[in-house]
Amino acid sequence: MTHISSSFLEENYLKIKEDSISGRWITLTDIEPLYFDLQNSKIETKIIGESEQQRAIYQLKFGTGEKRILIWSQMHGNESTGTKAVFDFLNFIKRFPDHEITQGIVNNCSITIVPMLNPDGARAYTRVNANNIDLNRDAVELQAKESKLLRKILEEVNPKFCFNLHDQRTIFGVEGTTNTATISFLAPSEEETRKITEGRKETMNVIVAMNKLLQEIIPNHIGRYTDEFYPTATGDNFQKIGHNTILIEAGHFPDDYDREEVRKYNFYALLQGIYHISINNDFSSYQDYLAIPNNIKNFYDVIYRSKNNEKDVAFQYVETIENGKFALVLTKEKEGNLSSYLAHKEFIKNS
Repeated sequence: MTHISSSFLEENYLKIKEDSISGRWITLTDIEPLYFDLQNSKIETKIIGESEQQRAIYQLKFGTGEKRILIWSQMHGNESTGTKAVFDFLNFIKRFPDHEITQGIVNNCSITIVPMLNPDGARAYTRVNANNIDLNRDAVELQAKESKLLRKILEEVNPKFCFNLHDQRTIFGVEGTTNTATISFLAPSEEETRKITEGRKETMNVIVAMNKLLQEIIPNHIGRYTDEFYPTATGDNFQKIGHNTILIEAGHFPDDYDREEVRKYNFYALLQGIYHISINNDFSSYQDYLAIPNNIKNFYDVIYRSKNNEKDVAFQYVETIENGKFALVLTKEKEGNLSSYLAHKEFIKNS
């Protein structure tokens, strides 16, 4: 299984990173200038619809190959790490046009990207859209304009593979370690028994390639998200109807609440996954996916430790917008013996 040189990525990332967007609160206003910057490139940019509050939803397309790939980010408005990674990926394509990775991708794949599916939620920094609908639970009823638009794009593109980009909370760690789950992957189930279908095997195969690369750079910081079947979820339904859907969950890395380190690893995974698809025709090998440790909920943001852990106190940050700026507000979550939990920061109580 061929994967990209990790040293090449690490040496060149600062040339690739899209510096005009950073932090957690990414809105349409932040990324719209980047669409205009693409107009002189080979990446086609157009508005394909509007959100419930009439904000533009953009689509980007490039590549001439037969392998069709669909990518979307920020279907949850407050999950922006994938959006940053998408623009890093586009910068790679623009700045390394003659590299074998780029050539493999553009010659063998046709890629469609929706960098921000939920611009209303992004503006308000909420998971849901303007009508309080979770787009990731609207794949069956299709109540929201944004959900209908994504389904329309899916039918038009008819992709072999999809990348569904999300953020996960700071509560997740990697089972069997004391590490945070910095990136987590999922090959969604198609029904309640979680049967490993041929489509899921192909999805798992791509994840194996992404995991192998990341394990070289951030070993033991990669988790496997639960494959519990959600009947109304986007990934589960897309996988079910024959579009292999790779879920990437961007999580926490030590001292990286802005997720600027994590965006880098998200970009690496995305680039590796697409490159793997571009140069391979056999996606049958999947067993190594099952060896990726599970995500587990074993972290708090802060724990104040007491003697014998009898009166430990755990706190979690609540993400919010205050006076037009992103803010983290520390709130008390739990008290008692928390010896089975870890924290991103720990303190010893004096009494």
